Amino acid sequence: MLMGVSRLDVFYRKLLLTKLFIQGWGKPDDLKRIFEFRKIIGDRERCKSLVPKDYPVFIDKVEDETDCKIHEGHFISPLEHQVPGIMPTECVQARFQFIVPKTWRKHRPVCIHLAGTGDHFFWRRRTLMARPMIKETGMASLLLENPYYGYRKPKDQTRSSLKNVSDLFVMGGALILESAALLNWLEREGYWPLGMTGISMGGHMASLAVTNWPKPIPLIPCLSWSTASSVFTTGVLSKAVNWSELEKQYATHTVYEEEIIRMLEYCGTDSFRMGQDFVKNSPSSLDSLSDLDLPAGILNLSRPKKERVALRPQPSGRPNAGELLVGRDRDALDHMLSAVSSSRPHMDMLHAENLMRRGGGGAQRHSLQRESLCFMKGVMDECTHIANFSVPVDPSLIIVVQAKEDAYVPRAGVRSLQEIWPGCEVRYINGGHVSAYLFKQGLFRRAIYDAYDRFLQKYPSV
Repeated sequence: MLMGVSRLDVFYRKLLLTKLFIQGWGKPDDLKRIFEFRKIIGDRERCKSLVPKDYPVFIDKVEDETDCKIHEGHFISPLEHQVPGIMPTECVQARFQFIVPKTWRKHRPVCIHLAGTGDHFFWRRRTLMARPMIKETGMASLLLENPYYGYRKPKDQTRSSLKNVSDLFVMGGALILESAALLNWLEREGYWPLGMTGISMGGHMASLAVTNWPKPIPLIPCLSWSTASSVFTTGVLSKAVNWSELEKQYATHTVYEEEIIRMLEYCGTDSFRMGQDFVKNSPSSLDSLSDLDLPAGILNLSRPKKERVALRPQPSGRPNAGELLVGRDRDALDHMLSAVSSSRPHMDMLHAENLMRRGGGGAQRHSLQRESLCFMKGVMDECTHIANFSVPVDPSLIIVVQAKEDAYVPRAGVRSLQEIWPGCEVRYINGGHVSAYLFKQGLFRRAIYDAYDRFLQKYPSV
């Protein structure tokens, strides 16, 4: 049964005025390189040699605290070697803090924490998770700084607002390889058992990283789910996306439609689960795509070819992003997007010019909005959908913690993690995304301890 969404989540998002992806999709050539690399890191067997077991990691200084020692270190992101120049200069050097108890209780367990949206530097994770974990169980924590955050934030980036859609994919690819480098380093240093966690975006990035690790490992993703596509197309963050710029670029550069779509491989079933109440609940007046409240299941770039219906003839025989919906699904989306067209009759000049180039008119603009939204769903699923990556070696070591009324990470119409990772455990907590983050950190830590205990019971001598 579907739950409602948290009012606090919606209210909190309205307080934040920052826009996401203000410069658009990113360079087409960068997207092509990212998608090609995704095919490699999506297959654990193909990744065994990407990060050598002796990959160099350096400790720069050690601070002595009353209950722990804080090691600060760095290393060069392995992504720079694999896809040279894809990261901004500021992102190339990875930084981390390693919070180690002064005395170990049993074994030398370490949990790597990846950062959620807006979690710059280390203070938040150190205070809310790492220090309490030392006090409660004597477990060490390693806090990795995300690319585009903190010390690794490009000079021209405003706060946490990634400039391009492609930046999120670069961040994910980097964190997968950087996590492997750190896990190898921790193993060399004799720490065990090792695991990974994160909250919100950090939980999703940790999930992607663990798919690449060739051994059983505890994973505790909190407030994340199976794909980021729903976050940016149907969740409250979708209202922060700069849809007008994305539409313009999609209309102007045919490379998105004619080349990049062909590289998208995700073949899940998410798009076949459209809610019955979609048309009934569609808004009568919308300002832009950022106002849409679409069920995540309405969009998919990977229907079998026999089910695709072309919106307009393609000279090259290539599909476009609108060739995604058939029957009732497509009629429903047409109905809602017609409300968009009627509510915003005055288009800017560039938008109008591109519609003229395409044969212009309301129907074409209607199609462009649909295609831009579908393209976002497709590229997000390509690089972030868990089903596009290998299944972790032992899913029974995974404990997912999810908020029942999460408005940031919609689960409606999206494949469940239990389906993709048979044997994993999902724990639901009351409330939404924001309240869970503020008040449920203790439950997150409890899940970490339980996952490590489960690991020790199954693999006592690994």
